[in-house]
Amino acid sequence: MREEVRAALIKKIAILTAIISCLLGLDVFPGGTLATLFAVSPPGVAHATHRRHRVIRHSHHRYHRRYWSPWNVSSYDQHPGAGDNTEGEDLAVRQAAIAALGNWNGSIVVVNPHTGRILTIVNQKLALGGAFRPCSTFKPIVALAALNRGIISPRTRFRVGRRWSLDVTDALAHSNNQFFHRLGEMVGFKTLAYYAREFGLGQKAGWDIPGEPSGEFPSSLPEDGVGNLAYLGEGIEVTPLQMAAVVSAIANGGTLYYLQYPRTPEQLEHFEPRVRRRLTMLAPQIPEVRTGMAAAVKYGTARSANGSGIEILGKTGTCSEDGARLGWFDSYSAENPKYVVVVLLRGGRPMFGPHAAEIAGRVYRDLRETEHPHVQARGPEAATRASE
Repeated sequence: MREEVRAALIKKIAILTAIISCLLGLDVFPGGTLATLFAVSPPGVAHATHRRHRVIRHSHHRYHRRYWSPWNVSSYDQHPGAGDNTEGEDLAVRQAAIAALGNWNGSIVVVNPHTGRILTIVNQKLALGGAFRPCSTFKPIVALAALNRGIISPRTRFRVGRRWSLDVTDALAHSNNQFFHRLGEMVGFKTLAYYAREFGLGQKAGWDIPGEPSGEFPSSLPEDGVGNLAYLGEGIEVTPLQMAAVVSAIANGGTLYYLQYPRTPEQLEHFEPRVRRRLTMLAPQIPEVRTGMAAAVKYGTARSANGSGIEILGKTGTCSEDGARLGWFDSYSAENPKYVVVVLLRGGRPMFGPHAAEIAGRVYRDLRETEHPHVQARGPEAATRASE
């Protein structure tokens, strides 16, 4: 009797050991007998077999994976510039912008930052038809306000993780939300509102441009607090023209121009820049923000803009509003002749800041090749083209 109990116990232990071994991918029986019996395979085998069966079963059918999307606006537009009035525009600049935008639902505004002249607006219906949340493109104004008021210095670092801290340059480069949420709370709503209005937010950016909206800057603190306003632009509504005016002021050292859109030969002949205000108090801090915008393109969220062969400085932005995902890139080139290029994308999953930066990079590259056909673009993108 004792022998039978002992044998049964040994048998149970052996079976249990074998099952555990199979679960760990080690079948103690030659040929994998027990694994077959219990339908237990080493990691990956069962899934691979299941995938093979699925391929055989559905080999004559074509399926598309469907994703649930919170956005209900199309990302595509076969002709985003159709219907635009191109009178008075720089047609070479416009052609570069149209080619770069392709069939994406978006708008591109190109401005001369030294005069405020609008060189082209691709998809005028979108650019002049409403105002949009600026997303993270409001962060340079937050940084300027904090630096100008002495709330932080260029060397101030905030801890944004257990072992990670950032200064304002890297926070702009990586568009760190935690950094700017905290910075916005330190600066405060009234101070941010002052600097935003100094840059023309909540006011029309253009001089007598028909149909241009004025956007909106809240008159009181939004419900979700100043931190969300600072890092996300919550409660703010801007136009591509307003962001072009802001970046122009950063590019030229602090002069905020009225944007002008000359349409006739006479207007072009007699064009004169119109200064709205000179932001002289920000002159010492503008270079610090430029450094962060340059870092965004070199190693941050806007590195997809690289490959144009020239230095680009810019800020990306990504957020959602009114059933659409927004992708912004506000930028300028750092060599003469300078351009300010603002890209706004509106749609679904493909619309985000780095995508807008990539499109802007194509604009700069094409403009460079048009103006200097003997100079080839440098960088990873150029190297890829050379190898193809």
